[in-house]
Amino acid sequence: MSSGQNSGGLMSSAGLVRYFDAEDQNAIQIDPRTVIALGVAFGLFVQLLTIAA
Repeated sequence: MSSGQNSGGLMSSAGLVRYFDAEDQNAIQIDPRTVIALGVAFGLFVQLLTIAA
């Protein structure tokens, strides 16, 4: 590849980074701690079902 050609790697991903960094005001806002707490609670629930069965 010659030095005059642009591979487009960084330039083509720059638009995606800006797109995904933008926050939508209509999106559902969930606290990350809530997601982790629900995951732990679900895991414990599955463990209890395994023990009970």
